[in-house]
Amino acid sequence: MRKRFYLPLILLFLLVLQGLAMSLLPASLAYSDLLITPHWVLVILILIAVFFDNDDTYYSLLYAILFGLLIDMVYTSILGVYMFTYGIVIYLAHGLKKMLHGNFIVAVLLALFGLALTELLLYTIYSFVQVTQMTWEAFLTKRMLPTGIANLLFFLLAYPIVKGKLEKWAAN
Repeated sequence: MRKRFYLPLILLFLLVLQGLAMSLLPASLAYSDLLITPHWVLVILILIAVFFDNDDTYYSLLYAILFGLLIDMVYTSILGVYMFTYGIVIYLAHGLKKMLHGNFIVAVLLALFGLALTELLLYTIYSFVQVTQMTWEAFLTKRMLPTGIANLLFFLLAYPIVKGKLEKWAAN
């Protein structure tokens, strides 16, 4: 019963921390021409898909849609972009997890896949509606690569803490 309350609370806490993440970076990174976007909620959603969801449960997808909408309402000017993107990415990660055994390597690969696909979808959508004028080369070097590295570091920090809890809650 408690797991039903813990997961959304953890995700809500991370949603708030995402907004503060840039102020935690050193000034040399925060004020550089690199565009680092924290996707901490997405990283935890991927871990939920791998280590908490069964083949027939879709808690991660439900939370992806809900928290994607919250991110849209709080941080973006276009409603539905993150909701759609996080929903698609988690749905695909959940499906791929069914074919693979849930372990560290699979989790890292799904996190990298999810982060890359999220950034590509966001860039494509924002380019299509002309919110961004960034070139493909600038997107790859100034946004996708730094965002991927930063979120992979968060994954490596969160993995040992979150994995055991998710497996324990899934077993109950």
